Amino acid sequence: MDAIAAVFDLEGFTTFCKQIDPHLSVPIYLSRFLDWLIDQLKKHTIRQHHREGSRLWHPLPFFLKYMGDGLLVLWDCEEMKPVHVRNVILHLARICSLYQTELLKTLNGLVADAPPTLRCGVARGVVYSVGDDSDYVGSCINMAARIQKLPGLVFAFNRRGVDLDEEDASEFFKTRIKVQKVAIRGIGENELICVRLKDLESMNPADRKLYREP
Repeated sequence: MDAIAAVFDLEGFTTFCKQIDPHLSVPIYLSRFLDWLIDQLKKHTIRQHHREGSRLWHPLPFFLKYMGDGLLVLWDCEEMKPVHVRNVILHLARICSLYQTELLKTLNGLVADAPPTLRCGVARGVVYSVGDDSDYVGSCINMAARIQKLPGLVFAFNRRGVDLDEEDASEFFKTRIKVQKVAIRGIGENELICVRLKDLESMNPADRKLYREP
């Protein structure tokens, strides 16, 4: 199945779990975080409500898997148009930004030192079901997981399978995204990924050296 894989990861979650009596804080945080994230995935999918139902920006994800400090989300994109693929990516980028501006503010009086950043890597490729559709494997899942761990990035996506050249591509892809060449462990030395300009501009010099012009 041709799919889009997104891997969310909470930066600083391990340190957060090492605080005194974590059993009193971590469950509260995770409950709020997961409820919020799933609600955001639904909210950003709906374009307009109608009496007969809802018009969507793109299909809903078909698989979600909790992974301890993050979430794997898969979309079936076999029948997606290029604009729908871009819409998925755009909404994932917005969710990463909203984590800091929206969710963290509601946690100030509940937990101390909540993970400060929600990271996300996205890739497109073929996935295969295992265990009677209870789980999925595929190179795009591995790619998305590796991308979200790249230094200095909050959000990025693999260049493969994403049409950035159409005239109706939004300003996000035309002015806020830059294609970079980077080494990804276990995959390749010259992988093309699309990163946010603001991530490149804010990263430290040592991390910036890892990213090259294609």
